[in-house]
Amino acid sequence: MNIVVTGGAGFIGSNFIYYMLENRPKDKIICFDKLTYAGNMATLDEAVKNENFKFIRGDIADRKTVYHMFETEKPDVIVNFAAESHVDRSIENPEIFLQTNVIGTSVLLDACRKYGIDRYHQVSTDEVYGDLPLDRPDLFFTEKTNLHTSSPYSASKASADLLVMAYHRTYKVPTTISRCSNNYGPFHFPEKLIPLMIINALGNKKLPVYGDGLNVRDWLYVEDHCAAINLILQNGKVGEVYNIGGHNEKANIDVVKTILKQLGKGEDMIEYVTDRKGHDRRYAIDPTKIHEELGWLPATKFEDGIKATIQWYLDNRKWWEEIISGEYQDYYERMYEKNPALEYARV
Repeated sequence: MNIVVTGGAGFIGSNFIYYMLENRPKDKIICFDKLTYAGNMATLDEAVKNENFKFIRGDIADRKTVYHMFETEKPDVIVNFAAESHVDRSIENPEIFLQTNVIGTSVLLDACRKYGIDRYHQVSTDEVYGDLPLDRPDLFFTEKTNLHTSSPYSASKASADLLVMAYHRTYKVPTTISRCSNNYGPFHFPEKLIPLMIINALGNKKLPVYGDGLNVRDWLYVEDHCAAINLILQNGKVGEVYNIGGHNEKANIDVVKTILKQLGKGEDMIEYVTDRKGHDRRYAIDPTKIHEELGWLPATKFEDGIKATIQWYLDNRKWWEEIISGEYQDYYERMYEKNPALEYARV
C-alpha cells in the first residue's frame, strides 16, 4: 500500500512513520510536510535511509500541490497529522490555524473525492471536547461527548472533524477519526510542556508553570498512540470516531516535579507564571470503544514513559539544541515577557 503521512516531519507524525516502517515493511510511506517551524528534516534522518520512504515538501492547503501528489503517488491511505497544534500560538494568531487545520483538511478531502482513497484518517485531539471539572474524577470524554471548544486551536480541530464527518456522509469518503490525549516521547517540539521542562532543567533555567499548576492532562506515550492508529487503519469501522487515552492522568505540577526528580534537580527551579487565557482544567479520555472493538490498550505506564523520554533528550542534545534558536526564541519571549520568570526561562 501507498500510505501518505501528512505532517510527518512533526512530533507524532514522525513517530508514526518510524512505527509503520518497522511494523509494515511492505508498505511505501510518503511523508508530505510543509516544514514549518515545528517540522524538522533532522527528525527523519533515519527514515530517509529506508527504500520504502519518500519525502515530499508541500502544504496541505495548497490544492495544486496536493492534487499533484495524489496523481503521482496514488495513495491508498491518507493519515493527516498536519496541523498547527500549539494552543498559545492559536491565541496569538488564530488565522494560521484556520488555514492549515480547516482549509487544509478540506483540500485533502476534496483530493480523496477526486482521486479515490481506501481510507482517510484524521488525527484529532481530546481538546475538541473542552474540559472537565477537577472535582469530578468520575467524568471522562467519550466519543459521544459534545464538542465544546475553548481555544482557536481546538475550534479549528473540531471544525476539521466536522468536515471529515460531512464528507463521509455526503460524498461517501471512507473516513475515520481518532481523538487522542496529550502525547509525549521522542522528537517532541521544545515549546510543549514536557520537553520544555526537561530542557530548562538541563540548562539550570527556571521552569515556568502556568497558574497553579493543577491542570490535569491524560498522558499518552507516543508509540502507544501510533499503535492505536495502525489498528484503526486495519480494523476500524469507516465513519467512526475512536478516543485514544493513556489512563495516565497527572497534574502539570506533578509532571514537572517528576522531571526534576529524575534529573536530580530541586523544586526551587519552578516558577509560577501568569495563566494561559481560557486554560482547560482537566482532560480525561475513556478509551473503552477502541479497547472493545480493536483490542487496544496503552502499553506504557507514565513512570516508564517519562524515564524513556528524559533519556532520549539526554541522548539527543544535538537535535533539540539546533531547534532552540531564532523564530522559536522570539516566540518564547513573547509568550512569557510579562512574567518574572523570563530572564531565567530562556533556553
